[in-house]
Amino acid sequence: MRFCSPLDRIRSGQISLRTEMGALTAALGGGGKDESVYRSAWQELDAALAAYPDRFIGFGTVRLDLPAKEVEAYVEREVVGRGLRGIGELTPPPGRAALIEPVLRASAEHGGLPVVVHGFAPTTQEDLRILASLARRYRRVPLVISQLGGLNWLSAIELVRENPNMYIELSTAPVVFAVRFAIKEVPERAVFGSDAPYGDPVLARVAVERDTPPGELRDRVLGNTLAELLDL
Repeated sequence: MRFCSPLDRIRSGQISLRTEMGALTAALGGGGKDESVYRSAWQELDAALAAYPDRFIGFGTVRLDLPAKEVEAYVEREVVGRGLRGIGELTPPPGRAALIEPVLRASAEHGGLPVVVHGFAPTTQEDLRILASLARRYRRVPLVISQLGGLNWLSAIELVRENPNMYIELSTAPVVFAVRFAIKEVPERAVFGSDAPYGDPVLARVAVERDTPPGELRDRVLGNTLAELLDL
């Protein structure tokens, strides 16, 4: 029997974490994914939804490497057809936010499914501006910018304020003040999020609770706005 020391376990954990973060970085940077990667993720999602139908509501990702004309069929088959309630999180490569336009068009054709787009790095400030211009083109589609727009949080909040079908998700704030400012500027369109497993749901909730008094506004941020988007 091989003895495994605490140092061995730490090193093993470091390797696993580096592998996980490397995969995340590749995905956020637009790294290629074949169909088997999507199938594996869908199976995990389906299993979770089946096991806890009263706790989870499914969103489905959409391949951005498909020709635009194939996206509508993809959304109908893999999102609507599987009973999912929204689309995301989409992760277009940096500088290529316009790739989500066929997804927004398909969402509009299916009643305006909410669409969540990755907001932290490597998403750029120019990407956020492109997303805002697309939101103006597809006004029936709720477009959610996640992770508070990352280091571009101020620009993200301003763009959401200017476009009534855009929303800001409050996780991964680079400074706590960003959460407070988002809620102040767009109280009807700031939504709770934790970015788990990379973020902590308890800490994310505490950040909202420190910036809102008990009552209607806090309830809206912590869930009521999203419930309205999903017709719950």
